[in-house]
Amino acid sequence: MSEVPQETVEAFYDAKADAYLAAYVEGVQDDPRLAFLPHLDAQLAVGASVLELGCGAGIPATAALARRYRVLGVDLSATQLHHARWNVPTAAFRKADMTALDLPDGSVDAVTAFYCFNHLPLGEQPRMLAAIARWLRPGGLLLASFGTGAAHGEVAQWLGAPVYFSSHDMPANRRHLADAGFTLLVDELIAKGEERWQWVVARTGAAPGAAT
Repeated sequence: MSEVPQETVEAFYDAKADAYLAAYVEGVQDDPRLAFLPHLDAQLAVGASVLELGCGAGIPATAALARRYRVLGVDLSATQLHHARWNVPTAAFRKADMTALDLPDGSVDAVTAFYCFNHLPLGEQPRMLAAIARWLRPGGLLLASFGTGAAHGEVAQWLGAPVYFSSHDMPANRRHLADAGFTLLVDELIAKGEERWQWVVARTGAAPGAAT
């Protein structure tokens, strides 16, 4: 990630962690993050390893994941991670820019990435998907949300502070997933207020003998 988007996003979530929690966690009903987690439960054994990118304060997704799986949550914001460690003491956490994260190939069973791709520059998004595909074991799962409007990267005011946004459109997101070796299992457009998000469940190259 280039320096300016990274620093802007980090500063935003450090300053606005509580405001984000109130608006986008505590104030949300029928949260699609929780609605999509059963896709993992149907295919992963208890104790499987899950990497959560952009884990934020650890609720609701990290807390739900940690009840069944071994979870590593990654976030750029030290403030968010402080909350996450308090909220989900059974999970492990790491402060990192997810585009610079170094994990062994084939080391995790699933990756979740909710509301974080839209903070990456456009060119970083396909590269991030390729990295996730490498980290996943054969047949591993990705649960992710993507922006749906072609936004070429801008710093905008949100919750009273500047933050960086960018997104591809839905066909481009599908193309980038396919290019990274993913097969789409679920592909839904879900409205969140005035926002429209593309929610996907995708599988990387299937393990020998695995069902498709």
